[in-house]
Amino acid sequence: MKIAERGNPAMRNWLDRQGLRLDAKPYLSGAFATRRLLERLTVKKVPLNDVTSGHAGGIYNGPQFRRVYLTNPDHSVPFVGSKDMLVADLSSLPRLRKTDAESPSLHYLRLEPGMTLISCSGFNAGRRAYVRPDMDGYWSSQDVLKVVPDPGKIGAGYLYAFLASRFGEALVKGTVYGSAVKHIEPHHIEGLPVPRFDEAVEKEIHELMEGAAALRAASQRGLNNATRDVFETAGLEDLLDLRWHEQGRDLGFAPTGLNATTLRALNFQPRAQEIVRRLGKVEHVTLGEVCAGGQLSRGLRFPRVDGEPGDTYSYRLVGQRQAFWLRPEGRWISKAHTSEEVLAEDETVLVAARGTLGENEVYGRVILVTGEWSGHAYSEDFLRMRSGLSDFPGAYLSALLRSEPLFRVLRSCSTGGKQQDIHVGLCAAIPVPTLTKEDRQRIASTVRRAYRQRDEADRKEDLALAALEQAVARHADLSAARATG
Repeated sequence: MKIAERGNPAMRNWLDRQGLRLDAKPYLSGAFATRRLLERLTVKKVPLNDVTSGHAGGIYNGPQFRRVYLTNPDHSVPFVGSKDMLVADLSSLPRLRKTDAESPSLHYLRLEPGMTLISCSGFNAGRRAYVRPDMDGYWSSQDVLKVVPDPGKIGAGYLYAFLASRFGEALVKGTVYGSAVKHIEPHHIEGLPVPRFDEAVEKEIHELMEGAAALRAASQRGLNNATRDVFETAGLEDLLDLRWHEQGRDLGFAPTGLNATTLRALNFQPRAQEIVRRLGKVEHVTLGEVCAGGQLSRGLRFPRVDGEPGDTYSYRLVGQRQAFWLRPEGRWISKAHTSEEVLAEDETVLVAARGTLGENEVYGRVILVTGEWSGHAYSEDFLRMRSGLSDFPGAYLSALLRSEPLFRVLRSCSTGGKQQDIHVGLCAAIPVPTLTKEDRQRIASTVRRAYRQRDEADRKEDLALAALEQAVARHADLSAARATG
Protein backbone atom coordinates (compact mmCIF):
# COMPACT_ATOMS: atom_id res chain seq x y z
CA MET A 1 0.00 0.00 0.00
CA LYS A 2 1.32 3.45 -0.90
CA ILE A 3 1.38 6.12 1.78
CA ALA A 4 2.29 9.80 1.67
CA GLU A 5 5.80 10.77 2.69
CA ARG A 6 5.96 12.64 5.99
CA GLY A 7 8.30 15.21 4.51
CA ASN A 8 6.12 15.64 1.43
CA PRO A 9 2.47 15.52 2.54
CA ALA A 10 -0.38 16.08 0.10
CA MET A 11 -1.47 19.73 0.25
CA ARG A 12 -4.93 21.22 -0.20
CA ASN A 13 -3.87 23.33 -3.19
CA TRP A 14 -2.74 20.15 -4.96
CA LEU A 15 -6.41 19.16 -5.28
CA ASP A 16 -7.18 22.38 -7.15
CA ARG A 17 -4.36 21.70 -9.61
CA GLN A 18 -5.79 18.23 -10.29
CA GLY A 19 -9.37 19.33 -10.86
CA LEU A 20 -10.38 18.29 -7.32
CA ARG A 21 -9.65 14.63 -7.98
CA LEU A 22 -10.05 12.74 -4.72
CA ASP A 23 -8.37 9.46 -5.69
CA ALA A 24 -4.87 8.97 -4.32
CA LYS A 25 -3.12 8.21 -7.64
CA PRO A 26 -1.94 11.70 -8.67
CA TYR A 27 -0.76 12.63 -5.20
CA LEU A 28 1.25 9.48 -4.41
CA SER A 29 2.66 8.73 -7.88
CA GLY A 30 5.61 11.08 -7.58
CA ALA A 31 4.08 13.50 -10.08
CA PHE A 32 3.89 16.40 -7.65
CA ALA A 33 7.38 15.76 -6.31
CA THR A 34 8.62 15.81 -9.91
CA ARG A 35 6.76 19.03 -10.62
CA ARG A 36 8.34 20.63 -7.57
CA LEU A 37 11.78 19.49 -8.71
CA LEU A 38 11.24 20.95 -12.18
CA GLU A 39 9.90 24.21 -10.71
CA ARG A 40 13.18 24.63 -8.81
CA LEU A 41 15.28 24.37 -11.97
CA THR A 42 17.00 27.56 -13.08
CA VAL A 43 15.94 27.00 -16.70
CA LYS A 44 12.75 28.01 -18.44
CA LYS A 45 9.78 25.63 -18.32
CA VAL A 46 7.01 25.69 -20.90
CA PRO A 47 3.68 23.83 -21.04
CA LEU A 48 3.68 20.83 -23.35
CA ASN A 49 1.06 22.35 -25.65
CA ASP A 50 3.37 25.35 -26.28
CA VAL A 51 5.83 23.16 -28.19
CA THR A 52 3.34 21.06 -30.20
CA SER A 53 1.48 21.80 -33.41
CA GLY A 54 -0.90 20.18 -35.84
CA HIS A 55 -4.32 18.64 -35.44
CA ALA A 56 -6.06 19.74 -32.21
CA GLY A 57 -2.97 21.66 -31.22
CA GLY A 58 -0.70 18.65 -31.60
CA ILE A 59 -2.00 16.54 -28.67
CA TYR A 60 -4.87 14.23 -29.61
CA ASN A 61 -6.12 10.65 -29.77
CA GLY A 62 -9.18 9.95 -31.89
CA PRO A 63 -12.80 8.81 -32.02
CA GLN A 64 -14.01 5.30 -31.38
CA PHE A 65 -14.72 3.55 -34.67
CA ARG A 66 -15.56 0.16 -36.09
CA ARG A 67 -12.39 -1.56 -37.22
CA VAL A 68 -12.43 -3.54 -40.44
CA TYR A 69 -9.26 -5.56 -40.90
CA LEU A 70 -7.98 -6.78 -44.28
CA THR A 71 -4.98 -8.84 -45.33
CA ASN A 72 -4.38 -7.44 -48.81
CA PRO A 73 -1.64 -4.77 -48.48
CA ASP A 74 -3.01 -2.92 -51.52
CA HIS A 75 -6.22 -2.13 -49.66
CA SER A 76 -5.05 -1.78 -46.07
CA VAL A 77 -2.58 0.05 -43.84
CA PRO A 78 -0.60 -1.20 -40.79
CA PHE A 79 -2.53 -0.42 -37.61
CA VAL A 80 -0.85 0.34 -34.27
CA GLY A 81 -2.69 -0.17 -30.98
CA SER A 82 -1.69 0.64 -27.42
CA LYS A 83 0.21 -2.67 -27.09
CA ASP A 84 1.59 -2.77 -30.62
CA MET A 85 3.35 0.57 -30.15
CA LEU A 86 5.79 -1.18 -27.78
CA VAL A 87 6.89 -4.00 -30.10
CA ALA A 88 10.19 -4.11 -31.99
CA ASP A 89 9.11 -6.17 -35.03
CA LEU A 90 6.24 -4.44 -36.81
CA SER A 91 5.92 -6.97 -39.66
CA SER A 92 2.96 -8.80 -38.08
CA LEU A 93 0.72 -5.83 -37.27
CA PRO A 94 -2.99 -6.04 -38.12
CA ARG A 95 -4.03 -4.02 -41.16
CA LEU A 96 -6.89 -1.52 -41.20
CA ARG A 97 -9.03 -1.00 -44.30
CA LYS A 98 -7.40 1.85 -46.24
CA THR A 99 -10.65 3.56 -47.24
CA ASP A 100 -11.57 3.87 -43.56
CA ALA A 101 -8.11 5.05 -42.55
CA GLU A 102 -8.02 7.76 -45.20
CA SER A 103 -11.58 8.95 -44.52
CA PRO A 104 -12.11 12.53 -43.22
CA SER A 105 -12.91 11.22 -39.72
CA LEU A 106 -9.71 9.16 -39.36
CA HIS A 107 -7.08 10.57 -41.74
CA TYR A 108 -5.35 12.55 -38.96
CA LEU A 109 -4.52 9.29 -37.11
CA ARG A 110 -1.72 8.67 -39.61
CA LEU A 111 1.68 8.46 -37.92
CA GLU A 112 4.73 10.48 -38.92
CA PRO A 113 8.33 10.05 -37.74
CA GLY A 114 9.14 12.10 -34.65
CA MET A 115 5.77 11.82 -32.98
CA THR A 116 5.61 10.63 -29.38
CA LEU A 117 2.94 8.01 -28.71
CA ILE A 118 1.35 7.62 -25.26
CA SER A 119 -1.01 4.74 -24.53
CA CYS A 120 -4.10 6.36 -23.05
CA SER A 121 -6.44 3.48 -22.27
CA GLY A 122 -6.16 0.11 -20.60
CA PHE A 123 -3.66 -1.65 -18.39
CA ASN A 124 -0.63 -0.06 -20.11
CA ALA A 125 -1.92 3.52 -19.95
CA GLY A 126 0.96 5.96 -19.73
CA ARG A 127 3.58 4.04 -21.70
CA ARG A 128 5.51 6.03 -24.30
CA ALA A 129 7.00 5.18 -27.70
CA TYR A 130 8.75 7.08 -30.49
CA VAL A 131 7.55 6.92 -34.09
CA ARG A 132 10.47 5.54 -36.08
CA PRO A 133 11.12 6.21 -39.79
CA ASP A 134 9.78 2.75 -40.73
CA MET A 135 6.41 3.62 -39.10
CA ASP A 136 5.73 6.46 -41.53
CA GLY A 137 2.29 5.92 -43.06
CA TYR A 138 1.01 3.65 -40.29
CA TRP A 139 -2.27 4.43 -38.55
CA SER A 140 -2.94 4.38 -34.82
CA SER A 141 -5.98 3.55 -32.73
CA GLN A 142 -8.01 5.86 -30.51
CA ASP A 143 -6.25 4.31 -27.52
CA VAL A 144 -2.98 6.05 -28.42
CA LEU A 145 -2.32 9.74 -27.73
CA LYS A 146 -0.23 11.49 -30.36
CA VAL A 147 2.12 14.29 -29.29
CA VAL A 148 3.33 16.15 -32.38
CA PRO A 149 6.35 18.41 -31.77
CA ASP A 150 6.59 21.77 -33.49
CA PRO A 151 9.95 21.50 -35.30
CA GLY A 152 10.41 25.25 -35.09
CA LYS A 153 10.24 25.20 -31.29
CA ILE A 154 11.67 21.88 -30.08
CA GLY A 155 13.53 18.82 -31.31
CA ALA A 156 11.32 15.75 -31.61
CA GLY A 157 13.97 13.52 -30.07
CA TYR A 158 14.49 15.84 -27.11
CA LEU A 159 10.76 16.05 -26.39
CA TYR A 160 10.43 12.28 -26.47
CA ALA A 161 13.50 11.88 -24.26
CA PHE A 162 11.88 14.09 -21.62
CA LEU A 163 8.56 12.25 -21.78
CA ALA A 164 10.32 8.86 -21.72
CA SER A 165 12.56 9.82 -18.77
CA ARG A 166 11.69 9.15 -15.15
CA PHE A 167 10.53 12.76 -14.91
CA GLY A 168 8.15 12.43 -17.84
CA GLU A 169 7.00 9.03 -16.64
CA ALA A 170 6.02 10.39 -13.24
CA LEU A 171 4.19 13.35 -14.79
CA VAL A 172 2.35 11.31 -17.43
CA LYS A 173 1.36 8.45 -15.13
CA GLY A 174 0.25 10.94 -12.51
CA THR A 175 -2.53 12.00 -14.89
CA VAL A 176 -3.95 8.46 -15.25
CA TYR A 177 -7.48 8.09 -13.90
CA GLY A 178 -9.98 5.28 -13.65
CA SER A 179 -10.18 2.03 -11.71
CA ALA A 180 -10.65 -1.11 -13.82
CA VAL A 181 -9.87 0.64 -17.13
CA LYS A 182 -7.22 3.36 -16.96
CA HIS A 183 -7.48 6.50 -19.10
CA ILE A 184 -5.58 9.64 -20.06
CA GLU A 185 -7.16 12.45 -22.05
CA PRO A 186 -5.28 15.10 -24.11
CA HIS A 187 -6.20 17.95 -21.75
CA HIS A 188 -4.66 16.03 -18.84
CA ILE A 189 -1.14 16.33 -20.25
CA GLU A 190 -1.22 19.55 -22.25
CA GLY A 191 0.06 21.56 -19.27
CA LEU A 192 2.97 19.27 -18.33
CA PRO A 193 6.09 21.43 -17.73
CA VAL A 194 8.85 20.83 -20.29
CA PRO A 195 12.27 22.20 -19.22
CA ARG A 196 14.25 24.03 -21.90
CA PHE A 197 18.02 23.70 -21.68
CA ASP A 198 20.84 25.12 -23.78
CA GLU A 199 20.46 24.57 -27.50
CA ALA A 200 23.57 22.37 -27.58
CA VAL A 201 22.21 20.10 -24.82
CA GLU A 202 18.83 19.67 -26.46
CA LYS A 203 20.44 19.11 -29.88
CA GLU A 204 22.69 16.36 -28.48
CA ILE A 205 19.74 14.56 -26.89
CA HIS A 206 17.62 14.99 -30.01
CA GLU A 207 20.31 13.57 -32.30
CA LEU A 208 20.89 10.59 -30.03
CA MET A 209 17.18 9.73 -30.06
CA GLU A 210 16.94 10.23 -33.80
CA GLY A 211 19.97 8.00 -34.25
CA ALA A 212 18.34 5.32 -32.10
CA ALA A 213 15.14 5.50 -34.15
CA ALA A 214 17.06 5.24 -37.42
CA LEU A 215 19.00 2.22 -36.15
CA ARG A 216 15.80 0.46 -35.09
CA ALA A 217 14.32 1.05 -38.52
CA ALA A 218 17.51 -0.30 -40.11
CA SER A 219 17.40 -3.35 -37.81
CA GLN A 220 13.84 -4.12 -38.86
CA ARG A 221 14.74 -3.69 -42.51
CA GLY A 222 17.73 -6.01 -42.12
CA LEU A 223 15.64 -8.79 -40.54
CA ASN A 224 13.04 -8.52 -43.29
CA ASN A 225 15.76 -8.63 -45.96
CA ALA A 226 17.32 -11.72 -44.37
CA THR A 227 13.98 -13.55 -44.35
CA ARG A 228 13.34 -12.61 -47.96
CA ASP A 229 16.85 -13.77 -48.88
CA VAL A 230 16.14 -17.25 -47.45
CA PHE A 231 13.03 -17.79 -49.54
CA GLU A 232 14.34 -16.18 -52.73
CA THR A 233 17.56 -18.19 -52.62
CA ALA A 234 15.56 -21.38 -52.06
CA GLY A 235 13.27 -20.53 -54.99
CA LEU A 236 10.25 -20.22 -52.70
CA GLU A 237 9.70 -16.46 -52.86
CA ASP A 238 6.00 -16.92 -53.67
CA LEU A 239 5.47 -18.23 -50.12
CA LEU A 240 6.29 -14.78 -48.76
CA ASP A 241 3.04 -13.50 -50.28
CA LEU A 242 1.12 -16.17 -48.40
CA ARG A 243 -2.37 -14.59 -48.25
CA TRP A 244 -3.25 -17.18 -45.60
CA HIS A 245 -6.81 -16.03 -44.98
CA GLU A 246 -7.61 -15.75 -48.67
CA GLN A 247 -7.01 -19.47 -49.20
CA GLY A 248 -10.26 -20.53 -47.57
CA ARG A 249 -10.86 -22.62 -44.49
CA ASP A 250 -9.51 -26.13 -44.03
CA LEU A 251 -12.69 -28.19 -44.30
CA GLY A 252 -13.40 -31.73 -45.43
CA PHE A 253 -9.85 -33.09 -45.69
CA ALA A 254 -8.77 -36.69 -45.05
CA PRO A 255 -5.16 -37.15 -43.81
CA THR A 256 -3.36 -40.44 -44.33
CA GLY A 257 -0.43 -42.13 -42.62
CA LEU A 258 -1.66 -41.43 -39.10
CA ASN A 259 0.20 -42.77 -36.07
CA ALA A 260 0.05 -42.46 -32.31
CA THR A 261 1.76 -39.05 -32.30
CA THR A 262 -1.40 -37.02 -32.85
CA LEU A 263 -4.99 -37.22 -34.10
CA ARG A 264 -5.72 -33.50 -33.90
CA ALA A 265 -7.07 -32.02 -37.12
CA LEU A 266 -5.09 -28.79 -36.72
CA ASN A 267 -1.86 -30.76 -37.02
CA PHE A 268 -2.87 -31.88 -40.51
CA GLN A 269 -4.42 -28.67 -41.87
CA PRO A 270 -3.89 -28.63 -45.66
CA ARG A 271 -2.70 -25.02 -45.88
CA ALA A 272 0.14 -25.64 -43.43
CA GLN A 273 0.92 -29.04 -44.94
CA GLU A 274 1.28 -27.39 -48.36
CA ILE A 275 3.95 -25.08 -46.92
CA VAL A 276 5.76 -28.07 -45.42
CA ARG A 277 5.49 -29.92 -48.75
CA ARG A 278 7.02 -26.96 -50.63
CA LEU A 279 9.87 -26.68 -48.12
CA GLY A 280 10.45 -30.43 -48.41
CA LYS A 281 10.83 -30.24 -52.20
CA VAL A 282 14.05 -28.23 -51.95
CA GLU A 283 17.26 -29.64 -50.50
CA HIS A 284 16.76 -29.63 -46.74
CA VAL A 285 17.40 -31.08 -43.32
CA THR A 286 14.83 -31.28 -40.54
CA LEU A 287 14.77 -28.89 -37.63
CA GLY A 288 15.29 -31.87 -35.32
CA GLU A 289 18.49 -32.79 -37.15
CA VAL A 290 19.81 -29.24 -36.90
CA CYS A 291 19.13 -29.12 -33.16
CA ALA A 292 20.22 -32.68 -32.38
CA GLY A 293 23.51 -31.60 -30.82
CA GLY A 294 22.06 -28.42 -29.37
CA GLN A 295 18.62 -27.94 -27.85
CA LEU A 296 15.00 -28.34 -28.89
CA SER A 297 12.92 -28.27 -25.75
CA ARG A 298 10.85 -26.12 -23.44
CA GLY A 299 12.57 -23.92 -20.89
CA LEU A 300 13.15 -24.81 -17.26
CA ARG A 301 10.30 -24.37 -14.78
CA PHE A 302 11.72 -22.60 -11.75
CA PRO A 303 10.72 -20.70 -8.59
CA ARG A 304 10.79 -16.91 -8.73
CA VAL A 305 12.40 -15.10 -5.81
CA ASP A 306 12.37 -11.33 -6.29
CA GLY A 307 15.70 -9.51 -6.55
CA GLU A 308 16.74 -5.88 -6.61
CA PRO A 309 16.21 -4.19 -10.02
CA GLY A 310 19.50 -3.64 -11.85
CA ASP A 311 21.47 -5.43 -9.15
CA THR A 312 24.44 -7.61 -10.14
CA TYR A 313 22.88 -10.41 -8.10
CA SER A 314 19.63 -10.39 -10.08
CA TYR A 315 18.38 -11.41 -13.52
CA ARG A 316 15.78 -9.53 -15.49
CA LEU A 317 13.00 -12.05 -16.16
CA VAL A 318 11.59 -11.80 -19.69
CA GLY A 319 8.19 -13.32 -20.42
CA GLN A 320 6.52 -14.04 -23.73
CA ARG A 321 4.87 -10.66 -24.25
CA GLN A 322 7.85 -8.56 -23.20
CA ALA A 323 10.27 -10.54 -25.35
CA PHE A 324 8.81 -8.79 -28.39
CA TRP A 325 9.01 -5.25 -26.96
CA LEU A 326 11.74 -2.78 -27.85
CA ARG A 327 13.01 -2.86 -24.27
CA PRO A 328 11.93 -5.57 -21.80
CA GLU A 329 10.41 -4.47 -18.53
CA GLY A 330 9.16 -6.37 -15.53
CA ARG A 331 10.40 -8.13 -12.44
CA TRP A 332 13.91 -9.03 -11.38
CA ILE A 333 14.69 -12.37 -9.79
CA SER A 334 17.50 -13.41 -7.47
CA LYS A 335 20.43 -15.27 -9.07
CA ALA A 336 21.04 -17.15 -5.84
CA HIS A 337 17.67 -18.93 -6.15
CA THR A 338 17.71 -19.40 -9.92
CA SER A 339 19.48 -21.99 -12.08
CA GLU A 340 21.67 -20.71 -14.92
CA GLU A 341 19.52 -22.83 -17.25
CA VAL A 342 17.03 -19.95 -17.34
CA LEU A 343 19.57 -18.06 -19.43
CA ALA A 344 19.79 -18.64 -23.18
CA GLU A 345 23.06 -19.20 -24.99
CA ASP A 346 24.05 -16.83 -27.76
CA GLU A 347 21.97 -17.30 -30.95
CA THR A 348 19.30 -19.39 -29.27
CA VAL A 349 15.98 -19.08 -31.10
CA LEU A 350 13.02 -18.66 -28.76
CA VAL A 351 9.46 -19.41 -29.84
CA ALA A 352 6.53 -18.16 -27.77
CA ALA A 353 5.12 -21.62 -27.11
CA ARG A 354 2.15 -21.13 -24.82
CA GLY A 355 -0.99 -19.15 -25.56
CA THR A 356 -4.05 -18.98 -27.77
CA LEU A 357 -4.55 -18.91 -31.53
CA GLY A 358 -5.70 -15.30 -31.81
CA GLU A 359 -4.25 -13.54 -34.85
CA ASN A 360 -2.66 -10.79 -32.76
CA GLU A 361 -1.26 -13.07 -30.04
CA VAL A 362 2.50 -13.69 -29.81
CA TYR A 363 2.02 -17.47 -29.64
CA GLY A 364 4.18 -18.96 -32.41
CA ARG A 365 6.30 -15.83 -32.92
CA VAL A 366 10.10 -16.00 -32.84
CA ILE A 367 13.00 -13.96 -31.43
CA LEU A 368 16.76 -14.50 -31.46
CA VAL A 369 18.70 -14.17 -28.21
CA THR A 370 22.02 -12.48 -28.88
CA GLY A 371 24.04 -9.45 -27.84
CA GLU A 372 22.76 -7.55 -24.82
CA TRP A 373 19.74 -9.83 -24.46
CA SER A 374 21.95 -12.82 -23.66
CA GLY A 375 22.12 -11.80 -20.00
CA HIS A 376 18.37 -12.02 -19.36
CA ALA A 377 16.44 -14.91 -17.84
CA TYR A 378 13.61 -16.33 -19.92
CA SER A 379 10.45 -18.00 -18.70
CA GLU A 380 9.62 -21.66 -19.26
CA ASP A 381 6.92 -20.67 -21.78
CA PHE A 382 9.47 -20.46 -24.61
CA LEU A 383 10.42 -23.33 -26.88
CA ARG A 384 14.21 -23.12 -27.15
CA MET A 385 15.99 -23.99 -30.39
CA ARG A 386 19.77 -24.05 -30.42
CA SER A 387 21.64 -25.38 -33.42
CA GLY A 388 24.03 -28.28 -32.90
CA LEU A 389 25.57 -27.80 -36.35
CA SER A 390 28.14 -25.04 -36.78
CA ASP A 391 27.14 -24.67 -40.44
CA PHE A 392 23.52 -23.86 -39.44
CA PRO A 393 23.83 -20.89 -37.07
CA GLY A 394 20.91 -19.73 -34.98
CA ALA A 395 20.84 -16.45 -36.89
CA TYR A 396 20.04 -18.36 -40.08
CA LEU A 397 17.33 -20.40 -38.36
CA SER A 398 15.70 -17.23 -36.98
CA ALA A 399 15.55 -15.66 -40.44
CA LEU A 400 13.54 -18.68 -41.61
CA LEU A 401 11.36 -19.22 -38.55
CA ARG A 402 10.29 -15.57 -38.13
CA SER A 403 8.58 -15.65 -41.55
CA GLU A 404 4.81 -15.77 -41.99
CA PRO A 405 4.85 -19.26 -43.63
CA LEU A 406 6.81 -20.79 -40.72
CA PHE A 407 4.64 -18.98 -38.19
CA ARG A 408 1.66 -20.82 -39.69
CA VAL A 409 3.54 -24.13 -39.67
CA LEU A 410 4.56 -23.68 -36.02
CA ARG A 411 0.96 -22.99 -35.07
CA SER A 412 -0.14 -26.13 -36.91
CA CYS A 413 2.07 -28.04 -34.44
CA SER A 414 -0.19 -26.99 -31.57
CA THR A 415 -1.47 -29.28 -28.88
CA GLY A 416 -3.80 -28.58 -25.97
CA GLY A 417 -7.28 -27.21 -25.38
CA LYS A 418 -7.90 -23.56 -24.62
CA GLN A 419 -4.24 -22.94 -23.78
CA GLN A 420 -2.09 -24.09 -26.69
CA ASP A 421 1.39 -25.58 -26.60
CA ILE A 422 3.78 -26.54 -29.40
CA HIS A 423 4.36 -30.27 -29.90
CA VAL A 424 8.14 -30.70 -30.00
CA GLY A 425 7.94 -33.92 -32.03
CA LEU A 426 5.89 -32.29 -34.79
CA CYS A 427 8.10 -29.22 -34.70
CA ALA A 428 11.25 -31.33 -35.14
CA ALA A 429 9.97 -32.57 -38.53
CA ILE A 430 9.85 -29.07 -40.09
CA PRO A 431 12.12 -28.92 -43.20
CA VAL A 432 14.96 -26.36 -43.09
CA PRO A 433 16.33 -25.42 -46.55
CA THR A 434 20.07 -26.10 -46.65
CA LEU A 435 20.97 -23.65 -49.46
CA THR A 436 24.77 -23.39 -49.63
CA LYS A 437 27.18 -22.68 -46.80
CA GLU A 438 27.94 -19.26 -48.31
CA ASP A 439 24.21 -18.47 -48.53
CA ARG A 440 23.64 -19.44 -44.90
CA GLN A 441 26.58 -17.36 -43.72
CA ARG A 442 25.43 -14.35 -45.75
CA ILE A 443 21.93 -14.52 -44.31
CA ALA A 444 23.26 -15.06 -40.77
CA SER A 445 25.54 -12.03 -41.15
CA THR A 446 22.57 -9.87 -42.14
CA VAL A 447 20.64 -11.00 -39.05
CA ARG A 448 23.63 -10.44 -36.73
CA ARG A 449 24.14 -6.94 -38.11
CA ALA A 450 20.45 -6.18 -37.51
CA TYR A 451 20.70 -7.25 -33.86
CA ARG A 452 23.89 -5.22 -33.38
CA GLN A 453 21.97 -2.21 -34.68
CA ARG A 454 19.25 -2.92 -32.13
CA ASP A 455 21.80 -2.97 -29.31
CA GLU A 456 23.40 0.24 -30.58
CA ALA A 457 19.97 1.88 -30.69
CA ASP A 458 19.43 0.95 -27.04
CA ARG A 459 22.84 2.41 -26.17
CA LYS A 460 22.04 5.71 -27.90
CA GLU A 461 18.70 5.94 -26.11
CA ASP A 462 20.40 5.31 -22.77
CA LEU A 463 22.94 8.04 -23.54
CA ALA A 464 20.16 10.47 -24.39
CA LEU A 465 18.31 9.78 -21.14
CA ALA A 466 21.55 10.04 -19.17
CA ALA A 467 22.30 13.42 -20.77
CA LEU A 468 18.83 14.64 -19.79
CA GLU A 469 19.32 13.41 -16.22
CA GLN A 470 22.66 15.24 -16.02
CA ALA A 471 21.13 18.46 -17.32
CA VAL A 472 18.33 18.32 -14.75
CA ALA A 473 20.75 17.47 -11.93
CA ARG A 474 23.14 20.28 -12.92
CA HIS A 475 20.44 22.95 -12.91
CA ALA A 476 18.86 21.54 -9.76
CA ASP A 477 22.23 21.90 -8.02
CA LEU A 478 22.56 25.46 -9.28
CA SER A 479 19.12 26.24 -7.92
CA ALA A 480 20.02 24.77 -4.53
CA ALA A 481 23.30 26.69 -4.46
CA ARG A 482 21.54 29.99 -5.15
CA ALA A 483 18.96 29.27 -2.45
CA THR A 484 21.66 28.62 0.17
CA GLY A 485 23.98 31.37 -1.05
